[in-house]
Amino acid sequence: MKRSSLAKEKQLAALKAVTYIQNGQVIGLGSGSTADYAIREIGKLVQNGLQIKAIPTSKKTQVLAESLNIPIIDSNSVDYIDVTIDGTDEFNEDMILIKGGGGALMREKIVASMTRKQIIIADSSKQVAQLGLAFKLPIEVIPFASKYVMNQVRGLGGTSILRQKDRKNFITDSGNWILDANFGHIQDPQSLSHSLNKISGLVCHGLFIDLADIIIVGRVNEEETIIHKSS
Repeated sequence: MKRSSLAKEKQLAALKAVTYIQNGQVIGLGSGSTADYAIREIGKLVQNGLQIKAIPTSKKTQVLAESLNIPIIDSNSVDYIDVTIDGTDEFNEDMILIKGGGGALMREKIVASMTRKQIIIADSSKQVAQLGLAFKLPIEVIPFASKYVMNQVRGLGGTSILRQKDRKNFITDSGNWILDANFGHIQDPQSLSHSLNKISGLVCHGLFIDLADIIIVGRVNEEETIIHKSS
């Protein structure tokens, strides 16, 4: 699919997602190109009188939100977030996500965990039958533990490389590094998530399980809304 068509799908999904926002709410702002569409639309609503407070999932998102005069608050100033709108790198029919392509996975997962209604927006290319084949699994690690975590990933049947940017190790907003891990087709995401969570020095991984309440997918000229059974 052409890039322009995917951009249109992202925008369609974002426009639908912002309709869930109500006056007076605390809103989580996701990171990445798809989330940016929603943030810009939220900025227009704020300009027209919408009263909200927002918590960004990355420094880049915060800069964009502030440029649009969206009020920013600290995550530690609230007990929960009403609605978060974020993107994804992959998702399957069970609404399990792979996130972290932009390196903001730790803050994204914290914000998602604090959120009462997590809305994921995506273009149609992000829906996959098998997780992990087209997109590697991002893993955020403490630099001191990077080699150890790589060895543990190998013990779980995967391979991993340190993410690079400008010929240097990519550094997250929290000062950590990212491993991009290849497990092939991730047939049992819950089991892999449990095993990864036990590795010392591993800060966060990009499997988001039971964290999406609604997924809105742009499909050419319309959007499809998928709602979690328990929502």
